[in-house]
Amino acid sequence: MIDLPLGSQAVSSRRFCDGRSRRQFLRVGSLAMGGLNLAQLLQAEATAAQTDRKSPKRHKSVIMVYLSGGMSHQDTFDLKMDSPAEIRGEYKPIATKVPGIEYGELLPKLAGVSDKLAIIRSLVGFKDEHSSWQNLTGYQMGVAQVQGKPHFGSVAKQALGPVDPVVPPFVDLFPVMQHKPYNPADGGMLGSTMRGAKMSGDDLPLYQQTAVDSSRFDSRVDLLSKFDGMRSQWDSASTTGMDENYRKALDVLRSSKVADAMNVEKEDPRVRDRYGKGSPKHLGDGAPMWNDQLLIARRLVEAGARVVTVAYGFWDTHGSNFAHLKNHLPLFDTGISALVQDIHDRGLQDDVAVVVWGEFGRTPKINKDAGRDHWAPVNFAMMAGGGWNVGQVIGGTDRNGAYVNSQPIHYHDVLATVYSHLGIDPHGFVNDISQRPVPILPSTASLIRQLV
Repeated sequence: MIDLPLGSQAVSSRRFCDGRSRRQFLRVGSLAMGGLNLAQLLQAEATAAQTDRKSPKRHKSVIMVYLSGGMSHQDTFDLKMDSPAEIRGEYKPIATKVPGIEYGELLPKLAGVSDKLAIIRSLVGFKDEHSSWQNLTGYQMGVAQVQGKPHFGSVAKQALGPVDPVVPPFVDLFPVMQHKPYNPADGGMLGSTMRGAKMSGDDLPLYQQTAVDSSRFDSRVDLLSKFDGMRSQWDSASTTGMDENYRKALDVLRSSKVADAMNVEKEDPRVRDRYGKGSPKHLGDGAPMWNDQLLIARRLVEAGARVVTVAYGFWDTHGSNFAHLKNHLPLFDTGISALVQDIHDRGLQDDVAVVVWGEFGRTPKINKDAGRDHWAPVNFAMMAGGGWNVGQVIGGTDRNGAYVNSQPIHYHDVLATVYSHLGIDPHGFVNDISQRPVPILPSTASLIRQLV
């Protein structure tokens, strides 16, 4: 095949024999591969290289599942059976494995692993905004965008670096969602090199270069080196050691470790069946319910990732709330319960933390369209693993599920607890691209003592 000049319009449309476009491959060398730092992969690897490979340590990691749109807390984990009918809703509570704790009737599998879960019913501090930014940065979207607040995975990536030189420390499994604020923050003030490695869309095939023979791969590397010579938009702090980091970036592509972790076909069929599969098709303007991603997240943290984020489902139920939940909660119940059980079955419950939450709760009063609207005063979060004190419910709400009446937990505290699990001081600092120290979370953030 004849190589086309880089200035040709055909560069973006011509495809290689294996079906990958030249544009896709050029993205490897242009830092567009979801922050895999492909011309300068993880400068923090210098620290990791000093680790004694003969006695590797188990690393701490986090799987965060974001419920785009905000799931109804009154119909899942905080049912109010003593409320009037216009608040109570259609579903009844069921007993769980923990005496005295009840979940909604559409969550029987989660009820069966309730001894491995901590449910926070008293989450406060959220603003009424449809975005993932509060959950992922610890700041409201407007503030985070203006001030360049980074994704918590980016903080972990800078602070801790990689566990394994060929596995990105921060992997973002979020698909691109139609409602833009659902899509995650990036490295912000930490720079583009600290964003998460994307594992979806056009980026995914780039991790699967084992399908390309070595001679063709090397010819592409030569093409990339010419292309990268034209690049000028690098972070100011990222030019040192570029050649060495570029070599390491190519090592990632030549390795099959990430591709293997992404390949759920390599999993025990019984385990995959337990997760349920779902579909990569988006729901509404939010995320798909694709349970393979939950399994991939577990496989990635085992392979060496420190942070993996998953966007899951669409829960903005202004209308037909009960029909929507009836159709979709069973798959959620199957996938999340399987993830929690899987972590315990593999002895990872002290090392892997799981957090499941959305941007707010839903209104106590059911509207004229049998829906529940946005409700920022209270929300819920589900937390598992992490070596945390589980098998409990933290906090409570009033008779109508409208306001917290015991043990309020700020959403900052959830992130503080996550950072602490990773070994990062939530009151510490990270350096922006100008090497200026900036605080990770507001000083008011504190650990959730009931968990730790």
